[in-house]
Amino acid sequence: MSRSTALHLAAEYFDSGLFQNDLQRRIALPTESQNAARAPELVQYLQDEIAPALAALGFESRQVDNPIAGAPPLLLARRMESADAVTVLMYGHGDVVNGQEGRWQQDRSPWQLEPHGDRWYGRGAADNKGQHSINLGALAAAIAAADGKLGCNVKMIFEMGEEVGSPGLYEACREYADYLEADLFLASDGPRLAASSPTLFLGSRGALQFKLSLDIGNGAHHAGNWGGVLRNPATVLANAAASLVDARGVILVPGLRPRQVSQRVRALVRDFAVGSDAGDPKLDANWGEPGLSAGERLFAWNTLELIAFEAGNAQRPVGAIPARAQAVFQLRFVVGTVWEDVQTSLRKHLDEQGYHDVQIEIQAAAPATRLDPDDPWVALATSSMQETVGKPVTILPNLGGTIPNHCFSEALDLPTLWMPHSYPSCSQHAPDEHLLASVAREGLQLMAGLLWDIGQQGRQVADARRAGQAAHHPAPLPA
Repeated sequence: MSRSTALHLAAEYFDSGLFQNDLQRRIALPTESQNAARAPELVQYLQDEIAPALAALGFESRQVDNPIAGAPPLLLARRMESADAVTVLMYGHGDVVNGQEGRWQQDRSPWQLEPHGDRWYGRGAADNKGQHSINLGALAAAIAAADGKLGCNVKMIFEMGEEVGSPGLYEACREYADYLEADLFLASDGPRLAASSPTLFLGSRGALQFKLSLDIGNGAHHAGNWGGVLRNPATVLANAAASLVDARGVILVPGLRPRQVSQRVRALVRDFAVGSDAGDPKLDANWGEPGLSAGERLFAWNTLELIAFEAGNAQRPVGAIPARAQAVFQLRFVVGTVWEDVQTSLRKHLDEQGYHDVQIEIQAAAPATRLDPDDPWVALATSSMQETVGKPVTILPNLGGTIPNHCFSEALDLPTLWMPHSYPSCSQHAPDEHLLASVAREGLQLMAGLLWDIGQQGRQVADARRAGQAAHHPAPLPA
């Protein structure tokens, strides 16, 4: 058997309709992690879908309780060929956001995979059931092409809470570090740069969500009788919000901007054609940090987005000064940002602007991560993908969004590679989420080829990587 056999089997899995059948069955399970009533379905997905699929490939698996009480369980699995072979850790999440029934076009059901041309609609088709189904199919093709001896060990971790912030994933990686020990992390989530561009990304921007709130303590009062003599918390908070980020989206608080930005990263992303797919939103050339290209703004810089503002009831307004106001922001940040000091920076800024009584609440945070673009694993993956499809591969130093990469890069100290099988306009988290069939078929071959190449060349790459690290950190001379 050969590498070309692996690619052929991966394509055959798609062309035969077996991939569609597997994905339909998985999408039919409404695994909404944001809905507490779906807890049984979260367990069912691991037990009835993932565990049997892995068992058929020779994995042993175990379901483990989440280290966070009340959070959904996780599935750990491993397929060990040799103690001398390199080990790859793979990942997927089987939970989805709320189905939003009744809001899909043409009265589609979110729990029914519905192909329409190149678009296959269904909740989880892109995020993440379609993507990890591609990887499972690619792994099956590579193992079959190698007559059962792929040449590398493979481990898996599946979670069912990614859409609610991956509770317990970091702690589980620490707790089961010995079981999950590996040489490389390889998974799929998020979008390609564009549908036609095979993409590899090496980490993600971090995310920090915070809420500003102001309650004057007077309650709500008639705007005619009291307007002009009572402070309006909505007006105050609107101005406080505007002091953080200007009308062009430029961050005005120094502590929320990166202290340093890698010139290597900026050079990699500077000329990316962001928003080049049909159906992508129209970019605003005057939005964001001045002097940066669209690629640099999205992948090499920080953004501060006001994602919610509430005061009174905009749907049914009344003529009253509102009792309180609140605004929710998300900071997406790159490596080089001191994100742990954001609350201190915000407090200092607001106090200096006179907003002493505006309260700050940090609601969630995840760190920024990034593998060195010159890492030997990146070189192997890039050459493998180019050999498979015969066209250039886009290397993103980090995803513009945020995924739980730190659970693997920090908790397990692994180099991380992500090969996305979706595209920016897939409508994930919204009605009409869909997977592109053409990208899925290509993704099956890309992943099958990469797994084959890791089996053939992984030991050489891992040894060269260790030798390079040792050269940078030589052992101390004996006393």
